Amino acid sequence: MHRVPGGAYNLGLTMIRHFVMAALAMLTLAPEVSAEGRQVLGRGRLVTNDLLGDGKDRWQSGSVSGSHVVGRDWNGALPEQAFDLLEYRIGTQISAPNNLRRPKTGDRPFAGVLSLGLHTHFRHRQTEFSLGGDLAITGEQNGLSAFQTALHDGLGVKPASQRVLNGQVKNGFHPSLVAETGRSFAVGGQAIVRPFVETRVGLENIARIGADLTIGSLGQGELLIRDPVTGQRYRAIRNQTPGVSYVLGADVAHVGSSKIIPKSNGVIPEDTRHRVRAGMHWQGERNAVFYGLTYLSEEHKSQSEGQVVGSLRLNLKF
Repeated sequence: MHRVPGGAYNLGLTMIRHFVMAALAMLTLAPEVSAEGRQVLGRGRLVTNDLLGDGKDRWQSGSVSGSHVVGRDWNGALPEQAFDLLEYRIGTQISAPNNLRRPKTGDRPFAGVLSLGLHTHFRHRQTEFSLGGDLAITGEQNGLSAFQTALHDGLGVKPASQRVLNGQVKNGFHPSLVAETGRSFAVGGQAIVRPFVETRVGLENIARIGADLTIGSLGQGELLIRDPVTGQRYRAIRNQTPGVSYVLGADVAHVGSSKIIPKSNGVIPEDTRHRVRAGMHWQGERNAVFYGLTYLSEEHKSQSEGQVVGSLRLNLKF
């Protein structure tokens, strides 16, 4: 497998483990009051997997997004100053060839990505902004390939072959910037449409334009975070009023370059990507559930078709 020289490799692993442990502790055990008068306003997460969609294990195989939001207060609207509201973000993403044992020539390589970041959400008049940066850690060093292998072994499913793992995206640290701006418009009743534009620079260089439609009370007066793989927006600051909301969305992106679909491997990435998504938020007296499906178009020339992935968020209290 690909490794950087021994001492640096071990040091890198140690740093990553401590970084991840600190991030996980922050997301799960953080106190309710933080520095500078900020308090915990909410937490959100979303699990996405190909098995929850079209039932296969390929290409965009699985991802997890987690958010921990702090601020001075929340009155149902974004603050007008940047950095008044902060989101600490952690994410994992695994992409793989169509066949984990014997991939075809030209198929995308196995890529595990661990990302840690800080983002701020604010508004100017009626326009909403989300700005932030992430450190994306790729390669064997982040442990995701070993984790997937152990998970497959535990489930009795054949893991990726040694050939696939040897050819995975190399160890690397990729600072990445993300910027999104959008505006919400009422279109009658409880329906809200929100066009947006997004730019990503670093791990992948992408310019995207799209829109989301929400029908129902959930999501209004809440902070919604966009999942990078599917574009689904998950609830991070939530109202506890019971209800149901249905969501639809679509976007198109121009792709400049990608570190996880490297041309040096003989893979030819697509210049454009399309996503179409639908989902439902349900909030009960104590419990909340989200389930959504997203169609992802082909991301490289050798990908024979698009795929459908499923996203799930369970917030159950017993």
